[in-house]
Amino acid sequence: MGHRIVLTTHGSLGDLHPYLALALGLKARGHQPLIATSEYYRRTIEAVGLEFHAIRPDITYTDKERHRRLNEPKRGLEREIREVIFPALRLMYEDLLAAVQHNGRADLLISQLLIFAAPIIAEQTGIRWVSTELQPGAFVSAYDPPVLAPIPGLAKWRWLGPSFHKALFRLLMLPSRLWSTPVRQLRRELHLSSVTDPLFAERHSPQLVLALFSHLIGNPQPDWPAQTLVTGFPFYQEPGSSLSPELRQFLDGGEPPIVFTLGSTIVWDADNFYAESIAAARKLGKRAVLLIGHDPLNLPQAPLEEHVLAVPYAPHAHLFPQASVVVHHGGIGTTGQALHAGKPALIVPYGGDQFDNGARVERLGAGRVLLRKYYRADRVAVELRQMLENPSYQTSAAAIGQQLQQEDGVGAASDAIEEQLQTKTRQK
Repeated sequence: MGHRIVLTTHGSLGDLHPYLALALGLKARGHQPLIATSEYYRRTIEAVGLEFHAIRPDITYTDKERHRRLNEPKRGLEREIREVIFPALRLMYEDLLAAVQHNGRADLLISQLLIFAAPIIAEQTGIRWVSTELQPGAFVSAYDPPVLAPIPGLAKWRWLGPSFHKALFRLLMLPSRLWSTPVRQLRRELHLSSVTDPLFAERHSPQLVLALFSHLIGNPQPDWPAQTLVTGFPFYQEPGSSLSPELRQFLDGGEPPIVFTLGSTIVWDADNFYAESIAAARKLGKRAVLLIGHDPLNLPQAPLEEHVLAVPYAPHAHLFPQASVVVHHGGIGTTGQALHAGKPALIVPYGGDQFDNGARVERLGAGRVLLRKYYRADRVAVELRQMLENPSYQTSAAAIGQQLQQEDGVGAASDAIEEQLQTKTRQK
């Protein structure tokens, strides 16, 4: 009999897909995975034959202003934690505890960084616990300093080294001690040990931390947890997915197009992205595919020219290999898929980890970064022309794609998880 494993996450499709891939990989090995996440994803998860359990808070994209506040670069992540996650912490704890205890206690809990209830449940129940990180910047390493969305200009001081960044990050993290009061309060009520840094150091499992990305974009650093394993990206292949006949016909009708996408979350706050993208493609005389999501505000105002096609969605794993360049927001899921496809990218970060992901792609020579405030057709055309006409971008991206295609993130992560399961689970 396989082990019962609960995987829990919160956020966009980029935050869900790695755990879907991992859950399906574990199921193929005979285990019994359950994914605990927002009710919003119930149908997606159950459609691929995985067990689902809802945990709060749920997510919604109907409140445009709220969505914009949570994705704003300077304070978006702070608001997500303080206004969405922590007010629902007790509900999250109750829901996740029920998922762990469903049909008898699970053998293992695997959590994403926003699931602050996971360390509490691990300590309370004694369940074996594995934490994960989806992007290298989440480790906030002084040896490999991330580009921070609230103050991206600090990246120019990268050369000052670890001593400077240790002091800087200690200073920047001080306010988070106040944010995490709800965590400390819940732990006191449950008679658990006190903690000092639940947002950063103490969100890492002492047993195993899985870094679910490739060594190509982030190598272990001296200040990462010693128990960290970099697995490679656990790419999710949507079962039965394919390109629509309309999209396939368009792709077959000419040269590889430029693909413009804002993922599954930022697409709800696109603003002028698609209008400027259409104009940039026109200036370049290039074909373009726009993934515009389901927000009616993203529909082009005028009939599209024959060299441009707009569709709500297409599986990135199928579409990106057909592109010349991918223009996207820099979410880690989209970034990984573009790199895996071997295509250069123009990254337009909106917030969160996107600034750092973009900087890493740029340092690899596989793309360029253009700040959102400069996203205008003339500037976009200049940036894209650089990547279309300078063969170094295509060469670097293709080489990276070949390396990523040799990695097996799901296999490496599953091996490490099974090794953990062979160790006797701690008792309460």
